Amino acid sequence: MKLLWTVVEVSVVATVVLPTTAALLVWAERRVSAFMQDRLGPNRVGPAGLLQPIADLLKFMFKEDVVPGHVNKVMYVLAPALSLVPALVAFAVVPYARGMAIADLNVGILLVFAVSSMAVYGVTIGGWASNSKYSLLGGVRASAQMISYELALGLSVVPVLLVVGDLNMQAIVQWQADHVWLVVPLFPVWVIFLVSSYAETNRLPFDCPEAETELVAGYHTEYSSMKFALFFLAEYIHMITASALSVALFFGGWSLPGVTFPDGSMGTLLSGLVFAGKTGAFLFLFIWVRWTLPRFRYDQLMDLGWKRLLPASLVLILATAGGVALLGGTN
Repeated sequence: MKLLWTVVEVSVVATVVLPTTAALLVWAERRVSAFMQDRLGPNRVGPAGLLQPIADLLKFMFKEDVVPGHVNKVMYVLAPALSLVPALVAFAVVPYARGMAIADLNVGILLVFAVSSMAVYGVTIGGWASNSKYSLLGGVRASAQMISYELALGLSVVPVLLVVGDLNMQAIVQWQADHVWLVVPLFPVWVIFLVSSYAETNRLPFDCPEAETELVAGYHTEYSSMKFALFFLAEYIHMITASALSVALFFGGWSLPGVTFPDGSMGTLLSGLVFAGKTGAFLFLFIWVRWTLPRFRYDQLMDLGWKRLLPASLVLILATAGGVALLGGTN
């Protein structure tokens, strides 16, 4: 029975919840960017343009699925899936409500980074398999950027583990519910985590792998129809996963200070709504930053990752370890 429930939960989250949220996020980004630029945004298809994502999906489905003759066909077809699947799997260990997670693992945070590090293969293989100089340069840029910022991203989680003393995502959220949100004592750590998350999702100001003014569209230049749609969907699901992780690791997950949820399904539902609200706030921040800041030059991007964030992460690990030792443990 437990196995059946897990299969149902995985199916619903992977095929309904995350794709639907990503579709609504596309609509939200278009509406928010239009508001910031004093435009209307999508408003013709459905009330306030809410059905525009469905129209876009139908457009992708009926577009001709072109496979250029000069590509490595096996890798070319495989690359979009390699980009999408890691984001879906990484979300599995995120506690999205009190006592609720698809997979409650003792080493959940390790699974997140082990799986999310595989996403680089999708964009890199996509760029290489396309056999185009623009795509290849986009893939090379993507691999260099994502590998560079994975270091700072991974190290920024170490202070959280030092404070909580547990790799289980549920335990990290519960510790914050019992004590304090970790963003309070570890604010500089959260800033590094947030900036690295933007770089890992290839969002502005870190969208050098796409850079339409230089590389046409980068690693997905040669893609069309549903293959391009998978790359497009992968970016937004990576945003959702990154936002959910930021909430779970630093902003108390489903908890609220001074609030005790009732027992039973009502408490679970309320905690899930709290988690969804926090995640939505971070998704809005993703959109806000994209339409506010210009793209970094590539040398600036690498300078920030290697000369600023990486040393700062190491210093903060030492400072956190010293603070934990001075205060006598994690409890």
